[in-house]
Amino acid sequence: MRFIDSHTEGEPTRVIIAGGPDLGTGSLRERRTRFRETADDFRKCVINEPRGWDALVGALLCEPQDPSCAAGVIFFNNTGYLGMCGHGAMGIAVTLHWLGRIGLGVQRIETPVGVVEVSLLSPNQVAIANVPSYRHRTRVSLHVERLGTLTGDVAWGGNWFFLVDGLPVPLTMSNLRPLSDAAQLVRDALEREGIMGADGAEIDHIEFFGPAQSPDADSRNFVYCPGGAYDRSPCGTGTSAKLACLAADGKLSPGDAWVQESIIGSRFTASYRAAADGRIVPTITGHAYVCGEGILIQQPGDPFPFGIGGSPA
Repeated sequence: MRFIDSHTEGEPTRVIIAGGPDLGTGSLRERRTRFRETADDFRKCVINEPRGWDALVGALLCEPQDPSCAAGVIFFNNTGYLGMCGHGAMGIAVTLHWLGRIGLGVQRIETPVGVVEVSLLSPNQVAIANVPSYRHRTRVSLHVERLGTLTGDVAWGGNWFFLVDGLPVPLTMSNLRPLSDAAQLVRDALEREGIMGADGAEIDHIEFFGPAQSPDADSRNFVYCPGGAYDRSPCGTGTSAKLACLAADGKLSPGDAWVQESIIGSRFTASYRAAADGRIVPTITGHAYVCGEGILIQQPGDPFPFGIGGSPA
């Protein structure tokens, strides 16, 4: 299993470029289902310790069904599979360029939730036109254990988010544990109260916002991912969900820039155009860097061939 590691504004992506499971043909959505049902041990091997870690997002390169696309991709993490991944799409673009498979300029990448356009502005700067995003519910009241009653918006940016109004603690690196604990309590409350995205979809990302620390940024965020890790980047799909809410409230006009700062201080610059159906099409720009290359090995007798907690050998 050959891989290339990169990070996008601090958030890691591991792209599997050879040795992945044979998922056959069909749509990326169908192949993602086949991945989940027949080859989930591969996901565990790539992501789980001792070969991976909880912050890592995996990306399996696939042949695209759409001939206009340079590549297809299925994203996955330590708990399952993602629809889209903004930082991961940037990592893939930079990785494909580093491998000599694409040049600078606009490329199309197929995902299980649609085609995204990536503009490789330099070997390390990427702008992605994300999938159409929208706010599903606004000012949702939620009683959260130990935190009291909170309100927030439910929005889609390629994944489902609950964007919380207000902060449990300040957005500083010293507060990573209380922020994570609070976000998990919010997730538990959403599940307990049956609050979901469209068509009963699970809301598996929690997002807190506060004032930016940099004078040229608009906001600082903390994004809690499905597997319990925090996003080191400002989160591409989370920033898209934020733009959808800002647009719905009339707080950001089409084409205006929004600079989203992450909990570690890295940033994405974002804007949007309005879609005909009331949704928005976000464009997210950031930087990604290749930082490693290697081969994952499963030796005979290894007690953890699929990671700690994975299937036995």
